[in-house]
Parts: sequence; C-alpha cells; structure tokens
Amino acid sequence: MNYMKIVMIVSMLITSIIADTQIENIFKKSGINGSLVISTINEEEYIYNKTRANTRYLPGSTFKIPNTLIALQENVINDQYETLKWDGKIRSYEPWNKDQNLKSAFPISCVWCYQELAKRIGNDKYLQHLKNLNYGNKKTGPDLTTFWLSGDIRISVNEQIKFLKKLYKSELPYKKEYINILKEIMIVEKTDEYTIRVKTGWTQDIGWYVGYIETKNKVWFFALNADIQWEQLKYRKQIVMEALKIKNIF
Repeated sequence: MNYMKIVMIVSMLITSIIADTQIENIFKKSGINGSLVISTINEEEYIYNKTRANTRYLPGSTFKIPNTLIALQENVINDQYETLKWDGKIRSYEPWNKDQNLKSAFPISCVWCYQELAKRIGNDKYLQHLKNLNYGNKKTGPDLTTFWLSGDIRISVNEQIKFLKKLYKSELPYKKEYINILKEIMIVEKTDEYTIRVKTGWTQDIGWYVGYIETKNKVWFFALNADIQWEQLKYRKQIVMEALKIKNIF
C-alpha cells in the first residue's frame, strides 16, 4: 500500500469520526435519548446507540408501511384513491375529520382509517402476514384496532432498516403494483437531486422516523427511535435530516 493511499484512508477515518461525533452532539443538544441507523444497501453503515438499535419497541404509525401492503393484498381496499368514509365523529386532530383515502391517510397517520382496515383484515390474517414479512416479533395483541399503538407487537431500529431495504428492492411477498402504491404515498419530498420516502410514528412516548432517500448515485436508509414527548416531536425529523447532511448524503 503506497503512502498516498494510506493518507487517504486515514483522512477518511478521521472525517468519519468527526461526523459520528457531530451526530452524537445532535442528540445531546436536543436532549433526546434515542438511536439512529443510517445505511446503504450493503456497504456503509452508521449506528448511534447500538444497544437501543437492537431493542424492540411498539412501531406506532410506522406500522402503516406494512399495514398498507397488507390491506391492499387482502383486497379490503382497492388502491390509494378509494374513499374511506368518515364516520362523523370529531377527533382531536382536525385533518382526520373528513373522508380519506390511503394517499391522504398515510402521511397524516389517520388512526381511524387504519382501524377500519384492521377490522376488515382480521387478526388471523395479520398474524400470517407478520410471519411472512418476518416483521419484528410477529405478534399483534388483544385489541385488533390498536395493536400497533398499545399491543404486543415490537420492532427494533435495525429490523426497520432490514424491512425498508426489502421494500426498496421490491422483495416483500406482495404484488408489485401494491408495493409501487406504497412507495408513491411514502414520498415526502422530491427534487431533481433526490427523493425522500418517510413514515413517522409516535406512541407511548416512543417516537420514530423511518424511510430512505434516493440520490442520483446511492440509496440511503434511515431509522430513528427515541424517547419523545408530544412537544418534542419535531426532533424526529430534525435529528435525521441534520445527520444526513453531516454525512453529506444530500
């Protein structure tokens, strides 16, 4: 190995260490206890708080990612445009109080919408799908309509990353058209330089921000899990976006 190559490798290591320290400082500055994984398909990987990254938590609304596929596969809803009729009950989050479809319900985490779909799907089918997906601990819970919010299902940050990679590669056991619908409704930002797909989650003071960013040259997957109160929800996205910028991903 020649001198210039050694210098280059050392320089890259120093840059990586500095970046990792900067990401750690984001958590400290925000006062947030959590874990973050950033990974490419099979190359680079960054993990903050490895112990927590392997610990399973309730998925909250990040479960709407597989839940959307399950609902489509079970034909309890036809596509992203079919109407879910509002029952007229006033709920605390105003955007929920109207008719919805998957395209509108997914980004606003419309709980009643997916509860309605859950009733149509049934517990036995959920258990089979969770097994087929190898999703977390593959459990549901005593209440079919809230198991992802307060039931027995649990998933870790690292497992979220593995699931997202299978989704990106269309390697999940679902029709390609359904996977494409899901990928479409996950988009939160699209430019000439990159496309970001995301799902947020929050339940029992556990927050999530999971997804992936496609650039011209690479795809990066990310999953954040943290102890977060209602007034701290903004930090889910903020921490991930700052970390991606520190890593010069976009």
